[in-house]
Amino acid sequence: MGHTEVEAMDETESLDECSQTQMQEEYLKALEQLEEGQLVESKVMQVTADQVFVDVNYKSEGKIPIEEFDQIPKIGDTVSVILEKKENKYGEVVVSKQKADAKLAWKEIKQAFNEHLPVKAIVEKAVKGGYDVRLAGDVHAFLPISQVDVKRIDKPESIIGETFEVYIERLYSNGKLNLVVNRRKLLEERVENKRTEFFAEVPVGSEIDGVVKSFTSFGAFVDLGGFDGLLHIHDMSWGHVMRPKDFVRRGQKIKVKVIRIDPEEKRINLSLKHFTEDPWVHFEDKYHVNDVVKGKVTKLTDFGAFIEIEEGIEGLAHISEFSWIKKVQKPDEVVNIGDEVECMILGYDLQAGRVSLGLKQVSANPWNGLAERYPVGARLTRKVVKITNAGAFVELEEGIDGFLHIDDLSWTKKVKHPSSEFKVGQEIDVIVLASDAKDKNVRLGVKQLTDDPWRSFAAAYKPGDTIEGEVSSVTDFGVFIKIPGGIEGLIHKSNLTDKKEADAEDVLKKYKVGDKVNAVLIEVQPDKRKAAFSVRDYNKKIQRNDISRYMAAEESDGSKFTLGDMLKSRNS
Repeated sequence: MGHTEVEAMDETESLDECSQTQMQEEYLKALEQLEEGQLVESKVMQVTADQVFVDVNYKSEGKIPIEEFDQIPKIGDTVSVILEKKENKYGEVVVSKQKADAKLAWKEIKQAFNEHLPVKAIVEKAVKGGYDVRLAGDVHAFLPISQVDVKRIDKPESIIGETFEVYIERLYSNGKLNLVVNRRKLLEERVENKRTEFFAEVPVGSEIDGVVKSFTSFGAFVDLGGFDGLLHIHDMSWGHVMRPKDFVRRGQKIKVKVIRIDPEEKRINLSLKHFTEDPWVHFEDKYHVNDVVKGKVTKLTDFGAFIEIEEGIEGLAHISEFSWIKKVQKPDEVVNIGDEVECMILGYDLQAGRVSLGLKQVSANPWNGLAERYPVGARLTRKVVKITNAGAFVELEEGIDGFLHIDDLSWTKKVKHPSSEFKVGQEIDVIVLASDAKDKNVRLGVKQLTDDPWRSFAAAYKPGDTIEGEVSSVTDFGVFIKIPGGIEGLIHKSNLTDKKEADAEDVLKKYKVGDKVNAVLIEVQPDKRKAAFSVRDYNKKIQRNDISRYMAAEESDGSKFTLGDMLKSRNS
């Protein structure tokens, strides 16, 4: 070996010694920098069944019980620990992962509180008013039950063991550590952020996915990712929707179309029907007024029935358009939900999406030709179907009744109630008095089947004629007598006697119902059904007749029988 080579080797050995010395110095310096209680980063060197060995750059490795790890680490992983002792009596370094975790956790908690950041929490158990939750580093906090969710928690025990993200609501109270966390506020903020993002990025007309959340009488709320949109009942189908549950079910995933957005009111309106074309667009191409169409009854109301003539086009048949002849009280007297019916289009309003339909118009109107079928003067035999205080309804044909008024039952008899004359179901003879199809009115009579006895009487008798009658009633003001033909007339008490000395009241008392009476007709008014008679005038008439006979007899035979004798004879 040459001199030069020897010198080079000596120089290399010298450099190695220098490097080793420098490394030793740095190591000793590092050892001097480590302090007990310090948080240091260590490297996992070995993992056994019950311990993890870590290198903290000290003379020996630290040991950590395996149960302090939530997940078993791998060799080479970095673990934060607290250096508790540089050297125990066995010359070992003592470290604690638990204390390091707690220290790091408190640092994270304070930062989260100051910067309004979420942290994870595990629900450990239910306590009074809420839950005991565990944060990182085995730090415990109180979660009020009112701040767990945006909706009510029906079963408090159901969330035990769940892991949530929460806000640190409070660290201290009255100078003491009192950790309180809040999950509801975090959820509300996230929902609000999603809603704001939705309004900014989703235009009207977009197709989006959602989940049916709940129902109301006017539609369904759809969860769009923490916030709701309204699927109104009128936007579920172009046709009539009775119940939202007939179209969607709770928890169902559906695709909907955004049809209205109101960021200020935070409202989102959704639609199912807008995936298809509005059937009203082509209505006038298919339908016209007076067209007879087929449809299905979808809904009944007090005022009529809704009838779907095709999917999305529904019309209303008002109850007044159900029948020409029957007075329908309730729609279900004629139709029921689900019935297939024929109806006529009476009118429509495209802008309002309304069609007016008629059921009766598909059949002939029985009131047409009424006057030809039942002309005035026609005599009929028909059945009584209903009796009222004012008269009776008589069925002319199915659905058409004529009315027989109580005043048209008798010319002479005062009928108090029609039921005294006939019963429901009884066939009677009637005559048509009036026939009006426009007002749907047919008036009938019974008394008109015979001549008016009052007019017959007025034609047969004139004032001054003598009548024989029978007392029908006695009143305070006179006597009513019934005369041939069934009519009644009045003899006023002032016309009962011509004797000036007689008291009219005493004379009135002499009359009884059934007594035969001769009287003279004073006045007759056929239109007013009135006739006045007089016994006094009758007596005077008899006297005049007697005088006339006397005068005639005297002239013929010269009799000495005097007028005084005659009067004395009549009064005896």
